[in-house]
Amino acid sequence: MFGCVSVLFQEQEIQSLSAEIESLKNPQNHNNPRLDELREENAKLQYRLNILKRSLQEDRAYCGKSMMNINQRLQEIFGEAIRASCPELDNPPLAVAPNQQAKFGDYQCNSAMAMAQMLKAKGMKINPREIAEKIVQNLPENKLIQKTEIAGPGFINIHLKKAIVSKLLSNLLINGVQPPPLASRKKVVVDFSSPNIAKEMHVGHLRSTIIGDSMCRLFEFLGYDVLRLNHVGDWGTQFGMLIAHLQDKFPNYLTVSPPISDLQAFYKVSYDSIDYESKKRFDEDEDFKKRAYQCVVRLQSKEPDFIKAWNLICDVSRREFQRVYDCLDIQIIERGESYYQDMMTKVVKEFEEKVFKYLLCPYILKALLITNNTEKILNIKFASWSWTKVARSSSPRVSPSPSPSSSPTGGYTYDTSDLAALHQRLFEEKADIIIYVTDSGQGTHFQVVFAAAQMIGWYNPQVTRVEHAGFGVVLGEDKKKFKTRSGDTVRLMDLLEEGLKRSMDKLKEKERDKVLTPEELIKAQRSVAFGCIKYADLSHNRINDYIFSFDKMLDDRGNTAAYLLYAFTRIRSIARLANIDEAALRQAAETSEIILDHEKEWKLGKCILRFPEILQKILDDLLLHTLCDYLYELATTFTEFYDSCYCVEKDRQTGEVMKINMWRMLLCEATAAIMAKGFDILGIQPVQRM
Repeated sequence: MFGCVSVLFQEQEIQSLSAEIESLKNPQNHNNPRLDELREENAKLQYRLNILKRSLQEDRAYCGKSMMNINQRLQEIFGEAIRASCPELDNPPLAVAPNQQAKFGDYQCNSAMAMAQMLKAKGMKINPREIAEKIVQNLPENKLIQKTEIAGPGFINIHLKKAIVSKLLSNLLINGVQPPPLASRKKVVVDFSSPNIAKEMHVGHLRSTIIGDSMCRLFEFLGYDVLRLNHVGDWGTQFGMLIAHLQDKFPNYLTVSPPISDLQAFYKVSYDSIDYESKKRFDEDEDFKKRAYQCVVRLQSKEPDFIKAWNLICDVSRREFQRVYDCLDIQIIERGESYYQDMMTKVVKEFEEKVFKYLLCPYILKALLITNNTEKILNIKFASWSWTKVARSSSPRVSPSPSPSSSPTGGYTYDTSDLAALHQRLFEEKADIIIYVTDSGQGTHFQVVFAAAQMIGWYNPQVTRVEHAGFGVVLGEDKKKFKTRSGDTVRLMDLLEEGLKRSMDKLKEKERDKVLTPEELIKAQRSVAFGCIKYADLSHNRINDYIFSFDKMLDDRGNTAAYLLYAFTRIRSIARLANIDEAALRQAAETSEIILDHEKEWKLGKCILRFPEILQKILDDLLLHTLCDYLYELATTFTEFYDSCYCVEKDRQTGEVMKINMWRMLLCEATAAIMAKGFDILGIQPVQRM
């Protein structure tokens, strides 16, 4: 254990040395002929200054409020050693990861073998173990590593100092779970959920909503400025049919607002009629077809009567959407396609003016602006495509052509809308990171949209991160697309209500209704139901399809939310049952050393401190199942610890507390704190009692 008082003295010494170095650099400050000696003294001072700066940086990391990313710190240490060992290599590989087997150390550096291959390609044959030895010899002075060992063909096993791990755990308990330091507060836009107006949210919207919300929570915790956007389908030809339908069903809607209940009934009817009744009329009834087209044109001209009809239809959908968002605790700002309508003309014009002036991206062969009847289509051809192949998708968000184009009604297609949205997010929102959370079937569409935006010079992918976070579909237990028994799409509200019912059945099966108050029981029901639905989705790699099963997600064994929620409640209850309040735990954290002598204490302590590196990995690849796997590992590691290390010793006959191992109670508290923050990022709300 060491304090942070030395930081002030180090800063003062750095200022003094810096001033002396600047003085020696200025020839007017000295006329000493011993210039070589002065230069040597200057080099020594510079070396001393660099050591002090590095030491100060380390002390700040160990004493600061933010959690240290141990893996990242080890990469900095080994990166310096690797560059010193093989200066002839450009961008030498840096591979540091937690060791899978505790007997071989805590972390492992596996760079030596890859470096040997790179040197071999340069005509230098060196044994990987020799490279590993050089790396170890060049390790800079640091306060994190206890010792290193070289094993096998060149693995470097790393053992951490227990005193440092203990100090970092104490910092965590004193300061709370704080994010790692952020170099700059970037603007992030996450586009997720995106249902269509006049259609009910169904299970297909579940993944986008849950995954997008969790990504936002991660970015928000890390300190980014996050804009949560709901790009709803609220514009287009279908609204001509809907408004015409509204005029037929509620001819006096302009003077007498339809009752909400009737409008909701209309909403449900119109959902079917778009595909059946209205579509049939649209195809077969020329008068209705003309009227629908006229409604579209008058809506796009923003005539007040048609805007009112459009708002009535949209408001009903919004109320239905909000029911789902309230259940899932989703915060989101609606900016539908209508928001970008006035921007689309400018986007198309910019492509017309610039498309032939920009060099195309390396993977694009040719871009042509084609006039075909009334449609203007930017037809981007990829190297692997034939001339006639274009991006197509059954998704309502994606248009038949991957390009800015205008429709026969005078409106624009989905690709133009997405380009206009991207332009607005880049130039008005000034976003540094833009994430689109939609199904993987739209991957080609976004690939083309992003390529077009880069081609025209809107953004540089090396500077601005624009990414499609695709996901697989939800399957039923028959491994086919999840549908009702009648073959219909599963309504999302029906799914959530079924989850509530099954959650209550599970709680009553465990007789929790006998020990919880009615209010506590309702909280537990919602926590388990919605937590299990979210976790079942997030615990699977989003790229893959996953099977939806209430039985599996409500099972309190294995990697499920039910298991983790019960484990969390159990951990939280330990201090309560020992009559230790928060004030006592905080005082202990400030005054007591966390002892890590037992192997299970050591294993748990290291697992707790891996939290920042887990978050960094998710930030890089946007795969949230990594956090779920980590929380499950943390819970099982805690169980091992609790089974082997007594935290509270009681008299077996009286139940009276005989002894409290406070440092172990602090490990319990640190575990619970990390689990709580992990739940928060996943959008799961634990309860104190279950």
